[in-house]
Amino acid sequence: MAVSVIQSEGLLGYKARETTLQRAENQDRFLMERNGIYYYWRRVPSVVVHLDDRAPYIRISLKTDDLAKARAQRDLLEEADNALWASMLTENGKTDAAMNAYKVARNRAEALGFSYRPVVELSKLSMEDIRDRFAAVSDARTTPHAVEVAVMGGVDRPQVKVSEAFKIYCEEIVAAEIALKSEEQKKEWKKIKQYAVDAFISVIGDIAIEDITRDHAKKLHAYWSKKISGEADGKKKSASLGKRRMGDMSVLYKKYFAHLGVEKQNPFEELTFNQKFKKRRLPFPIEWVRDVILKPGALAGMNVDARHIVLVSIETGARPIELRYLRAERIKLADKVPHILVEPSFDPDDPHEVKTVSSVRRIPLVGVALEVMKLHPDGFPRYRENGRTLSQTVNKFLKENKLQPTGKETLYGFRHTFEDRLKEGRIDDELRKILMGHTIDREMYGSGGSLKLYQEEMMKIVYPFDPSIV
Repeated sequence: MAVSVIQSEGLLGYKARETTLQRAENQDRFLMERNGIYYYWRRVPSVVVHLDDRAPYIRISLKTDDLAKARAQRDLLEEADNALWASMLTENGKTDAAMNAYKVARNRAEALGFSYRPVVELSKLSMEDIRDRFAAVSDARTTPHAVEVAVMGGVDRPQVKVSEAFKIYCEEIVAAEIALKSEEQKKEWKKIKQYAVDAFISVIGDIAIEDITRDHAKKLHAYWSKKISGEADGKKKSASLGKRRMGDMSVLYKKYFAHLGVEKQNPFEELTFNQKFKKRRLPFPIEWVRDVILKPGALAGMNVDARHIVLVSIETGARPIELRYLRAERIKLADKVPHILVEPSFDPDDPHEVKTVSSVRRIPLVGVALEVMKLHPDGFPRYRENGRTLSQTVNKFLKENKLQPTGKETLYGFRHTFEDRLKEGRIDDELRKILMGHTIDREMYGSGGSLKLYQEEMMKIVYPFDPSIV
């Protein structure tokens, strides 16, 4: 019988020292069959043998003769023990220890076919469920005390503060969902979600997430209502902002307790805001771009990479982030129709997401955009992970050089101008959506058209330009 040992992984704790290949070859690890019934049989690692009262061996009847079922139960028990031993060897405070204990108990209960319920909730279960639980722990010879605790709910749910729950949400619950974001995207995502948590704490306090009531949620809703009306400080916030902040707290609450396997009424449910009119970014007038922005010398004082991103944005309508994340393999200058590919990266060393599924698209390079991209066959490394710096650089230059007709236009406004140009050029509605990366609200048929078609249509609206502006 192979026995795994645990090794340090810093803040991530400890895990079995087995390679993927070894695990595949040892799929029946920690399993022993006796009289047709499978047991979970494991030696307690020497580094924790003095801390685990089950030492030197753990022996738990899985009460099944089905090998596949035994393996699934073994996986849960193995994970529980690894977590338990990790908590014994780390000192991360009472909350972490309580959470580890709760997870261990939950996994052990699930391994034996029971949903975990703290002892105070057992009275709510059916008599049949209670009888089954007593039967599962009736054999004192093969049922360790730890299993009795798990099945009979001997570990209370930890009192985790909202700030701590948010940390668990980011690092455990949605870790897989955000894994393909770039580091910049992850930081921005977390910063936005943090706003909602900070607002809750400032209004209610950093209370245990278990203790949040409907009254707390209504108090938070009233706080955002005052922000939206301007009653709070005279500065009106958008209803969509309040909607997002309330929604983020609702999602945090819902996913946190789902993660624990607990059903709870969501106190934030239906507490939201509706906005009739959504504020939109101002486009630059079409003629302004042609006669002012593209005038020789107008952008000469801007650094080369920022200026070139502006020029490509003008002729492609691509979002600034889509241009910043371009790589050599997505810049097709040698193709019959030169173009760029907007798509996510699944490279674990260099991941990034796109805004929506419909954002994945091919955009022909025409006019000044083609000339610029010839100078950047590997994209724009300077701003690859510095979107905020790019926006600040461009917007500051536009303002200081009086290149905004109303003083409110920004870098993103060139994308809106591109859509206006497509409309003015009487470009087909669906092709406009394809080029912009917008959703087509009907079932899609065919490929959407050839790049040659896209190129021909875009040439109808291309800006004339002086080569010196590049």
